[in-house]
Amino acid sequence: MLADNRQENSLQPYSIPQFSVEKRDVEEFITELQGFHEYFRDCFARSEPRENFYRYMVGQLSDLERKSIEPMSLQVEGGNARAMQRLISDVIWDETAMLRKYHELVAEDLGDPNGVLIFDETSFLKKGKDSIGVGRQYCGSVGKVENCQVGVFAAYASPQGYALVDKELYIPEKWFADDYEVKRKKCKLPVEVEFKTKPRLAAKMVRHLREENILPFKYVTADSVYGNSPEFLNAVEEQVGTVYCVTTPCDTLFWLRHPVTEKKEYRQRGKRRTKSKVKVQEKAPIKAETFAKNLNKFFWYKRKVAEGTKGPVEYEFTKRRVTLSKNSLPDREVWLIIRRTLGSKPTYTYYLSNAPLGTRLATFVWLSGLRWVIEQSFEETKTELGLDHYEVRKYPGWHHHMLCTMLAHFFLWHLKIISGEEGTQHYRVAA
Repeated sequence: MLADNRQENSLQPYSIPQFSVEKRDVEEFITELQGFHEYFRDCFARSEPRENFYRYMVGQLSDLERKSIEPMSLQVEGGNARAMQRLISDVIWDETAMLRKYHELVAEDLGDPNGVLIFDETSFLKKGKDSIGVGRQYCGSVGKVENCQVGVFAAYASPQGYALVDKELYIPEKWFADDYEVKRKKCKLPVEVEFKTKPRLAAKMVRHLREENILPFKYVTADSVYGNSPEFLNAVEEQVGTVYCVTTPCDTLFWLRHPVTEKKEYRQRGKRRTKSKVKVQEKAPIKAETFAKNLNKFFWYKRKVAEGTKGPVEYEFTKRRVTLSKNSLPDREVWLIIRRTLGSKPTYTYYLSNAPLGTRLATFVWLSGLRWVIEQSFEETKTELGLDHYEVRKYPGWHHHMLCTMLAHFFLWHLKIISGEEGTQHYRVAA
């Protein structure tokens, strides 16, 4: 394994197409939409929900300003608000089969052995207190604590494009207390669902995508909520060869050289025990922030991460092989990558990666700049497809709406791909 890790990393960064939308008449692609819908027909037991699933997606792809059920039902031919509400909130879907079929389509159009999974959460402001998982918590869309729901999502990116490929609703721990039992039942929260932190939800998605074995991926990126979670990192590392590059807090502790440890004996309740300790002669671990701010300019490399509207977006980068400190003991050996802004008062961002020893700086520069993929996906699905326009309260309803929106977003990518058009493409539909 060590020999493998020392091999030069031959994988090269690649560009990911950007995507935006503009008005197009729904009649231009109605045949393709019907074919797309037909692919999922056996995920519904009866024709009525199958037809309403089609109408729901037509409504999402329309030029309506508000894409909640009431206005969509009035806009779409044959639409019925109550029937569409039942579809989303109460009808049983074979969601496992639907997600698998969806991943097959994504793999066909976007799949690549060097694909990237990007994890992040997005929030949905809510006025009431009865929607599943709602509560006062940090709401990223407004940058402060508000009454909202939070969803954890996985996006997939490759040289062919990007798509949202999985989702989980974060349910605050208080929702599992006895005094929330009535609310849980009203919201149809399955009894087997238990409290999971956001990193645990992301770890669950990593494992599901790997076990499903449909979407190929090589890299995983995420922010420090996930990068600071051993459970999430362990889930990624379970597949040999999968490389993560995740942000980490500025106070992350590490050694530049693996410290020597020793066994110390002690007695507890009359029994002799041993524990490991770092030898006294060893230096104490240092904080990432302290290391970065004291590093000589000789070790910083200026690199372009993107082309902005006002010119190149550039940062300075450096990397070091370090041993992380956990409970004052040496933990995993990883790359520490540091990015800082240009100028006399730079701000710093820190990343950890399990990439092989031969990995070049260019790979880390590329991975550090991929967060835009999932942020762009959120922006497109919220602005154009009504990701945050839902008015459902139940647990199945939240998942059904999110899946429909993910499918609608991918459908637009599929139109771009089958057309053979290159470069940035523009789609927006009008019913």
